[in-house]
Amino acid sequence: MGGLENGETNNQNSSLSTIKVTKTSLSPDSIINLDQGDPTLFEPYWRRMGDKCTVVIGGCDLMSYFSDVSNICWFLQPQLGDAIKRLHRVVGNAVTEDRHIVVGTGSTQLLMAALYALSSPADRHPVSLVAAVPYYSGYKDQAEFLRSGLYKWAGDAHTFDEDGPYIEIVTSPNNPDGAVREAVVNREEGKLVHDLAYYWPQYTPITQPLDHDIMLFTFSKCTGHAGSRIGWAIVKDKEVAKKMTEYMVISSIGVSKESQLRAAKIIGVLSEYCQHFMTADSENFFEYSSSILKERWGRLRNVVKNSKIFSLPKYPQGYCNFSGKYTDPNPAFAWLHSKEDIDWESLLREHKIIARSGQRFGAGPKYVRISMFSPPEMFNLFLERLSAIIVNTNGNVVT
Repeated sequence: MGGLENGETNNQNSSLSTIKVTKTSLSPDSIINLDQGDPTLFEPYWRRMGDKCTVVIGGCDLMSYFSDVSNICWFLQPQLGDAIKRLHRVVGNAVTEDRHIVVGTGSTQLLMAALYALSSPADRHPVSLVAAVPYYSGYKDQAEFLRSGLYKWAGDAHTFDEDGPYIEIVTSPNNPDGAVREAVVNREEGKLVHDLAYYWPQYTPITQPLDHDIMLFTFSKCTGHAGSRIGWAIVKDKEVAKKMTEYMVISSIGVSKESQLRAAKIIGVLSEYCQHFMTADSENFFEYSSSILKERWGRLRNVVKNSKIFSLPKYPQGYCNFSGKYTDPNPAFAWLHSKEDIDWESLLREHKIIARSGQRFGAGPKYVRISMFSPPEMFNLFLERLSAIIVNTNGNVVT
């Protein structure tokens, strides 16, 4: 296939059209792992940037624990704090003015910090933690793994009926199904954490700058640099920011300065090229990544539309303030559903495809989550095998 399947954009006037992907060697019987959302798909763009993102750190640099003792989050490198605020201003997806930035080792650690900050050791019972089905599987895993006396996993926000305080995690766009979400429970005793990992222009229209009490973002899903393990929280309340920082100090005594400086440099480059969005010489990352995801979603929908029993969610088009036009959501994951009693995960494993069952998200085995981040050859092979599955199941449907 032409265009993006060679790692190129559809915009032939863009210099990004010269980017090539590193091919993987896949045999027809290779196992395809589409369980993890590892965003190496975006590597060709950053290779194209070359030395623009290079950071040189001397052996005597960054030796202290401390970055800025005047800041609540005293281990936050000022360069990273400034870069984060600039990026959100440019993209227009979050309010940062008069807000506190807390940096973490990815958004997972920051979620744990937020739960610590919003719960109280003085409470007789652990506070209930809920999220609407289908919820990100990691929330339940993290809560139950830690066995904290401060909070407990209470399941689906739609069915939550316990009295007392609770914390609801609102993921928007949602992982796994890509839906734009709001809080479900809406009671006075509740507190909210908004996980906005995918509220970036390549995944969804940016309709407004959000301004919630606690908003979590991650470097990995913004730019694709998952290995740097950098996330940040934008926090309204000073005391909550202090408690989140306290958690970070207890759990890891801060965050790697080397990772922070690398993130600051890359975010700075990203913000600079955002100024040239939709121009003839554009090297804008969001334009590049959204083109790839849009093309992939189009190909996947063309395959699934031939099925009598499998379906994908439909997303409403929205006006994106960042791009200045109406755009379609292109989520990081495909949420496949079967209207018949098919165990999706087992069916895919029979065809050497590893994916994450809907049961992990509280939704049941008739759903499965597929990562849209896989390398091009792997994605091509997945579509071939999915087409074969559809042909076979169509022949077995009782009409």
